[in-house]
Formats: sequence, C-alpha cells, structure tokens
Amino acid sequence: MSAEHVVFLFDVDNTLIDNDHIVEDMKSNLERDIGNEQQTRYWEYFEQLRTELGYADYLGALQRYRVNHPRDFGIIAVSYFLMNYHFANRLFPLALDVIEHYKQYGETAILSDGDMIFQPLKVERSGLREAVDEKVMIYIHKEQELDDVKARYPADHYVLIDDKVRILDAVKKTWGARVTTVFPKQGHYASDAAEVAKYMTPDVTVDRIDQLRDYDLSQLRAATKG
Repeated sequence: MSAEHVVFLFDVDNTLIDNDHIVEDMKSNLERDIGNEQQTRYWEYFEQLRTELGYADYLGALQRYRVNHPRDFGIIAVSYFLMNYHFANRLFPLALDVIEHYKQYGETAILSDGDMIFQPLKVERSGLREAVDEKVMIYIHKEQELDDVKARYPADHYVLIDDKVRILDAVKKTWGARVTTVFPKQGHYASDAAEVAKYMTPDVTVDRIDQLRDYDLSQLRAATKG
C-alpha cells in the first residue's frame, strides 16, 4: 500500500460503457419509430446542441425535434427507449472489476461530461454509481473543472482513465506529474488515428479496459511522465 493518497478518476462513455453500441441501438429505434428522413433530422439537432452546449444531449435533441415536429408521436417511443435502456448490459467486460481492483490502492470516482438527466441515469442504471460509492462528478467540460475536482477529492496523486486523448492531454498539461493518464483504446474517438496524433502520448495505453487489472499502482506510477 502506497503512502500516497491516490484518487482514480474514471470516464464513462466508451471507457467503462460501450456508448457507441448504445448509439447504434438508438439509431435502430429511431429508424423504426420515425423513419430514415426524420432520424437524419434528429441527429442534425443533436449535433447542433453538441456545438452549442459542448456535450452530448440526447434528450435535449428529442425536445428540439418535438418543437419542430409537434405531431410526430413516434419520437415518444424513443424517449421510452432511452429512459428504460438496460445500461448495465453495455458495460465493457470486467469494467466493474477494474474499479474494484483499484479500490485497494485509493479512492475511485466517476469523472464525466454530459447532461443532467440522461448521463446520471446511465451512471445509476449501469451500476457505476454504486461501484464508486456514489462518488460521481458530471460536468459540462470536465477538463475545465480540475480545481473543483481537487477540492472535492484531494489527493497526492491522480490516475485519469479516459478514451479521449484530448481530455488526457488537457489534464496532463494542468496537473503534470501529479496525474497518470491512462488511455483505453475503445470507441470511435480512440480509433481516430489523426485525432489521437494531435496530442501528447498518454502515460499508459491499453487496448481494453479489462487489461488494467494487470496493472498495480506501482506500475502506473512508474509510467507517469511530467
């Protein structure tokens, strides 16, 4: 056991949960309930909101769709689909075991971006909130809220696990050697080689989240760059 107080910060989408799979399921339901043309319009509203807000707002896009198409009740079925989705089925294999593994070395917490309805629901229904003992932070731009993260969970050292190298890069530039950045190469952001190449190489890279069970704290600390 290290004398340091360490906090492990876990991202959610495409880090612990296969969010790409959730989106594909949603597209299938949209296609069935409102048709191809209207589905295209929904995703246009979704991208507009992401640009405006800085995070994915699936329910907000449904609201915007409703404003523009008030007589299309097919969209209600999509709301039911989202609110009743079995998020636990989309956890990556052994994701909860990884969280449990790192509890022996320090605190674990969720550090995510997202809206204030769908994202908390996802964290709750998947079992992630319980897994981290209800230590959940959901921001608009988490990389801009690091002072608040430190105030809520003071630590000598942090380990950030995130599928977006952009986020890992931003946090490393702020915290330097005080953070170990861990990159699970999962999801569409991680597979975008051109995007990944724009940023500094994370301290640790794994192909799948479950491979982190093979790392103890000393290995992570040894890989940490300034």
